[in-house]
Amino acid sequence: MIVKFMEKQDKDFVMSIDKHVNDIGYCHRVFTKTGYVMWENDVPIGMLHYSILWDNLPFLNFIFVVKEYRNKRFASQALAFWENDMRKQGYKMVLISTQADEKAQHLYRKLGYIDCGGLVFHHTPFDQPMELFFRKVL
Repeated sequence: MIVKFMEKQDKDFVMSIDKHVNDIGYCHRVFTKTGYVMWENDVPIGMLHYSILWDNLPFLNFIFVVKEYRNKRFASQALAFWENDMRKQGYKMVLISTQADEKAQHLYRKLGYIDCGGLVFHHTPFDQPMELFFRKVL
C-alpha cells in the first residue's frame, strides 16, 4: 500500500466517501496537505484527513477504508504513516476519536492509543452515540 497526499484529481473518490467536505474544504485539504489517499495497485482504497487543534495537536478527523479492503491492515499502515508524518513535522502527540458504537476503538487501543475522554451530544443538532477520544504520544 502507498499513502499519498490528496491531489486535485482525487476529489471524486474522496468526496464519494467523505460527505462532510465541500469543494472549498477539499481544496483546503489539498493546499494544506492535511488529507491522504491510500492506494493499492494503483487503485484508491481509502482516505484520511486531519486538522490541528490549538495550533499544536494533530487530530485525525476521518479515516476510511473501502469495504473490500478492510481487515487487511491498511488502516494500521495508514495510521503509522500519519503518525510518522506528524512526528517529522515536530508534533509530540496525536489525538483520534470514534463513536462508542464503532469497532475502530479496538484498533486504536491495539495500536497504542489511550482513552482520554468522551463527548455526548444528546438532544443537539449533532445527536449521536458518545464520541470517544484517544491520545498517543509520538
